[in-house]
Amino acid sequence: MINAVHVLVYSDDAPATRTFFKDVLGLSFVSDGGSGEPGDWLIFATGPSEVGVHPTQGEFDGETFTAPRHHQLSLMTTDIEATATQVRAKGGHILTGPSDMGFGIGMEIEVPGTDAILIYQPKHATAYDK
Repeated sequence: MINAVHVLVYSDDAPATRTFFKDVLGLSFVSDGGSGEPGDWLIFATGPSEVGVHPTQGEFDGETFTAPRHHQLSLMTTDIEATATQVRAKGGHILTGPSDMGFGIGMEIEVPGTDAILIYQPKHATAYDK
């Protein structure tokens, strides 16, 4: 049935976002040159994936919360400190963290042309290796 997840990141500067994913995050990619856009249309491999479904309202750690209905892209790592060092060394800008977020140790990184992305080292059980 389902054999992969394809995530769409909409960007005001798609070539800059693609360059960031390629050069700073070091994601493997294929090129689809028939896009009609200047340069290559890169499609990035993200490795194993999983989908979590979170409630828009409820209680967590004794606190009531509400969140708008939305989708979020988060990237996972096995070593957040090493990842932070690599992001900085390749010219990336960490906006927050690394810090304990409860579910994992995370950091938000600035991505050219689009919104920040969360990278985290999970503390929760993972499904991507099933």
